[in-house]
Amino acid sequence: MPAITTERLRLVPITLEAIEAVLDHDKARAEAAVGAQFPDAWPNDDLVALGFPFSRAALRAAPEIRLWGDSLVLLKDEPRVVGSVVFHGHPADGVAEVAYSIEESSRCRGFAVEAVAACVEWALSHPTIRAVQATTFPWHVASLGVIRRIGMVHIGERDHDSLGELLVFERRKP
Repeated sequence: MPAITTERLRLVPITLEAIEAVLDHDKARAEAAVGAQFPDAWPNDDLVALGFPFSRAALRAAPEIRLWGDSLVLLKDEPRVVGSVVFHGHPADGVAEVAYSIEESSRCRGFAVEAVAACVEWALSHPTIRAVQATTFPWHVASLGVIRRIGMVHIGERDHDSLGELLVFERRKP
């Protein structure tokens, strides 16, 4: 993924070097790899578990597949990471799944909508991608707001292993 600039944000591709620093919980190395300051609480175990479900060996073996479209969300005019938008690897079936997170002190400013919309547009510009999906829990009001504001529509449900029902939303190529 190339770097993408929006009105207020820069979306910077996540590199293998940055991921390995995050996996090692080496904040200084991660910040050096990205060229921006990470939030105080990053990296942490929750970030690693949610954002990077692949093993280090899988990431190293195929970074172009595992890190496809993954980006850190930086403020446009300040070298500070405020979140991330990740896909669950390069999809073999033409349906990409997007996930996102904005760090706590930067929430409620529209950064998630701006960043996710740009990444979904980027994904849908690929000839092999016919749709982008996102999932969230029925009670996650903020996530539902992001999903709906970027034009995704509810297409069904699926079960989460331990937390119950997930709603599935999708945006297809026009």
